[in-house]
Amino acid sequence: MVYAFTTDVPIDEATYGRIREEIGTEPMDGALLHLCVRRPDGSLYYIDVWESKEQCGRAFDERIHPAVDRAFGGQRPASEPHVEHLDVINAMGPLLPASV
Repeated sequence: MVYAFTTDVPIDEATYGRIREEIGTEPMDGALLHLCVRRPDGSLYYIDVWESKEQCGRAFDERIHPAVDRAFGGQRPASEPHVEHLDVINAMGPLLPASV
């Protein structure tokens, strides 16, 4: 089942760039879409779509959180940003598996 969420993140583009460098370019299992957009106030907003919640969780445990830790010099922010889980009714696109 497709899993999607949005997140307001309290970081700037430079910090986002450091995190992306730490994550690397190797595709993450189950990742279908990661969209990072700048709001008018300069803050960032993510939209993520995954094949499953489990694959997303593994990616955060194995790659994303360690990359964030490294980007912040070993000191990840004390609290996680607010995540809004989306109730996906339908998802279409070239990256989606045929069973969606």
